[in-house]
Amino acid sequence: MTCILLTGSSRGIGAAAKAALEARGARVVGQATHSSSVDTVPADFTEPTAPQELWLAALARAGGQIDVLVNNAGLFDPNPIERSDIEWLDAWEDTMRINLTAAAQLSRFAVKHWQERGIPGRIVHVASRAGHRGDSPAHWHYAASKGGMLAMHKSIARAYAGEGILSFAITPGFTDTAMAGDYLASRGGPGLLADIPLGRVAEPEEIAKLIEFCALDAPPSLTGATLDANGASYVR
Repeated sequence: MTCILLTGSSRGIGAAAKAALEARGARVVGQATHSSSVDTVPADFTEPTAPQELWLAALARAGGQIDVLVNNAGLFDPNPIERSDIEWLDAWEDTMRINLTAAAQLSRFAVKHWQERGIPGRIVHVASRAGHRGDSPAHWHYAASKGGMLAMHKSIARAYAGEGILSFAITPGFTDTAMAGDYLASRGGPGLLADIPLGRVAEPEEIAKLIEFCALDAPPSLTGATLDANGASYVR
């Protein structure tokens, strides 16, 4: 049975991915900032020690081996430049720690885990269209964190493919989740759809299908690839 550690599993894309992966017979250990679910480990990624504590707890629940890491946890709070210096910096650092640093820590633990055992492994990074084209004036930090995730993904893919350690990235545009809902409303709601040729935002289940594919089915030669899912609102 494939054992998967999935961060940000309690809602939106993460919840849809958890359901899709479990439907395929995978054992999924989830993560959420706060959770009482028996199959989810509570971990607050603003705390520097949380990723390591999560990794060790997930290993114990998985019987000592994790085959796939899905870095899906994310924070998308506005951070306007008009804030005080300390407020702006605090928001920047919280977003970086949750969106990028925690993902880097977990990726490091995963790579070392697979190297020590001489086994293959996969990492799926849920980044964002913002990592390619940027975001709003209040979301420098979010775009920067996702751009950093994409650079990290490429580095991992190039460094470890020869050891059977594969890395994939997914870059959703707007997705119909609680995280994006307030932002869509603040940016004009339906008016924002004019920028999406498909005429709608993605459904969480669509992104979950890509996570499922990368985690379980993608051929090894796809390692290093980034899969866009933005309704043609950004094409490369």
